[in-house]
Amino acid sequence: MRNDGKTINIREAEGRDFDDVSSLMVVALAPYYGGDHLRHAERIFSTHISGGTDRLGFFSFEQKMYIVEVDGVFAGMLHIVGKRQGTYKISPLIVAEQYRRTEVGRSLLNHAEAYAETSHARQIYCTVAETNAPALAFFRAAGYIVAGRSPSHYKDNVTEVMLYKQLQTNDEHESLDRYHISVTAFDEDAHRDGVRALLLDELPDRFTGIDDEWVDSLFAGYRRRGSRDVNAKYKLIYVATDAYGSVCGAVGATPKKGAPIKLMPIVAKNSMVFEALLRDVPYMLKEYGRKLYIHVQPSPSEIVTLQKLGWTLDAVMPEAYGRDTTTQQWSLDLSKETMRNMRMKARFFDLIVSGQKNLEVRVGYDQIARIVIGDAVRISTYDRTAVVRVKDVRRYESFDLMLAAEDPRRIAPDDPAGISVLLHEIYPPEKERLGVIVLELTSMENPDER
Repeated sequence: MRNDGKTINIREAEGRDFDDVSSLMVVALAPYYGGDHLRHAERIFSTHISGGTDRLGFFSFEQKMYIVEVDGVFAGMLHIVGKRQGTYKISPLIVAEQYRRTEVGRSLLNHAEAYAETSHARQIYCTVAETNAPALAFFRAAGYIVAGRSPSHYKDNVTEVMLYKQLQTNDEHESLDRYHISVTAFDEDAHRDGVRALLLDELPDRFTGIDDEWVDSLFAGYRRRGSRDVNAKYKLIYVATDAYGSVCGAVGATPKKGAPIKLMPIVAKNSMVFEALLRDVPYMLKEYGRKLYIHVQPSPSEIVTLQKLGWTLDAVMPEAYGRDTTTQQWSLDLSKETMRNMRMKARFFDLIVSGQKNLEVRVGYDQIARIVIGDAVRISTYDRTAVVRVKDVRRYESFDLMLAAEDPRRIAPDDPAGISVLLHEIYPPEKERLGVIVLELTSMENPDER
């Protein structure tokens, strides 16, 4: 691999590398970690050199060390540990000072992930001192999710941040490119029966007291929404529907005094729908309060979504809503930048990021119809996000009229002839009747860290 004309080479560590490795570890780790770093270097280096079998670790089965060189000169090291639970730990990855802010670190990280994937690991993880801001930013930019923080973990008064990255996504997330989910404000005539059935089907096993009367109370609160009086305990409801208009998710929101907003219930048929709700709803609720909080009993994939989207775990409440169940409270600060989000297929995300596609076609849902020229919009797939700016907004009565006026190569440059069929598959006639909106996008900014 070459970087600015220089050759980057990654190889397994050899006996001659010990002095470089130990010196680098002592200098790099001392500010953030307590303990004898030279002994640490001796232990992991000797384990690698002797074959990589970990005879001391209880959960680990192998340790591998790699050296990165730039034009034949030592530039950093990587040590990875294979765990019996199907995960790998990076412990540590260090780049020599003169090679930081180059491709050297990313090359090492790519190597670690590729090795873990070859070993069929489902996850790779690491820890980073919070005060080591460059390293923390490096992992966040590579898609690592913050799992939590532990004060004075490896060194007194130094907070350790735990991060991870999923290497194997489940079938639900891989299906993002096959199904279309829309998140909209509740329409009582269109969604009432679907929401009721979903709530009564999904909630009783987790929350005591869920019945028709409880659902009626939720709908009654929704009818009080016009008051905007928190003492009236009014509700807002948002629903997720599939391409056929069937309800596949719902969330109720109750603004509280002091301006937090409680999201409860939140119900989703799968983790893909759960993520769609949590990506879209915060912006819709921004005008109602400064903070969201949610009471849930999340699955592992839902926890990944909460962490990935920046939610914080506030509390763990045993039997708060039912016997033999534990409910968690998570929160999200709306006072920080909360941007309108547009979820899209990975194919179109890549085309926008590469600059090949600059027209995005949607129908006139309320949150889309409110977009104006100059708005910043976050676009997202399951594992990537980026920010674009709206250069122009154009409206049409139908897809046919839109395609007669717009260049399909700017909408789907990889398959302009197939865009009409795709749009009609995603949006049935009743959705097309909401009106067709074309967003001209520009000013690609750096992908955010989530």
